[in-house]
Amino acid sequence: MSEYNVLIVEDSPTMRQLISFALKRLRGIRIVEASDGVDGLKKLSAEKFDLIFTDINMPIMDGLKLVSLVRNDAGYRETPIVVITTEGAQEDRERALALGANDYITKPIQPTRILDVAKALLKIA
Repeated sequence: MSEYNVLIVEDSPTMRQLISFALKRLRGIRIVEASDGVDGLKKLSAEKFDLIFTDINMPIMDGLKLVSLVRNDAGYRETPIVVITTEGAQEDRERALALGANDYITKPIQPTRILDVAKALLKIA
């Protein structure tokens, strides 16, 4: 069984826990958490991830900047990124997708939506 490394970049410990809890229902998932975009970048430089979940509104570096930097890194150009945010406006969604996010989920999150998106992007049956 293959193991998937998933990075959750979210400044709210409660949201990180919610996303993590949902993902742990999948077999072979290893979760690493980061508290903001800068912390996320450090973790990305230390090991390889198969999927990234990121919030938009975070201190130090927001999720859109993180998406942009990840997409400009040759090693992560193809890694799926899911934005999870309270920003429900269509222009926020379009901007995130234009920067290279693969999906966009608005809060409050539903665990089934997290699972469905993760399964689809990791190609888990």
